[in-house]
Amino acid sequence: MADPCIFCTIARREASASIVCEDERTLAFLDIRPINPGHTLVIPKAHAAMLADLSPEDGGGIFRTGMRVAAALRGSGVRCEGVNFHLADGEVAGQEIFHVHLHVYPRYSGDGVGLRMGPRYGAMPSRAELDGRATTMRKAIESSAAR
Repeated sequence: MADPCIFCTIARREASASIVCEDERTLAFLDIRPINPGHTLVIPKAHAAMLADLSPEDGGGIFRTGMRVAAALRGSGVRCEGVNFHLADGEVAGQEIFHVHLHVYPRYSGDGVGLRMGPRYGAMPSRAELDGRATTMRKAIESSAAR
C-alpha cells in the first residue's frame, strides 16, 4: 500500500520535489502552491503529524533549516524584503498535510499577502488575567516535563 503521507514520500525520494537543502534531520523544498516565488517548506524527515509528535531535536532542526532558507532567499536574487515563517498545528490552525512543516516565504511591499486578525485582537487583558493564564501554562509545561 502506498504511504498516505506525501511529505514522507518526498523525504524518501519516492515523489519529486525541488530540493533547496537538507541535513540528517530535515529537508527543505519549494512549495508547489507558492505564496510568493521562493516559498519553501521545511519538514522533519521523520514523520510527525503534529508538534506534539515531534522530537525536540527535529523541532530545533526545522528552525535551523528555516533560518538557512531565509538567508538563502535574501541572497538568491528572489524578490525578498522580508521573510515569514508559518507553521500550522492542527486543522483549525490551517494545517492541510498532517506532517509537521514550516513554511518559509519571502515578502515584499505590495505582495498582497496579509494576516487577518479576529474580532478580539487588540483588546488588552488585565495583568491578573495574563498572570493567571501564564501560571496555567507553566503548570502544563511542568506536568509534561514530569512525564
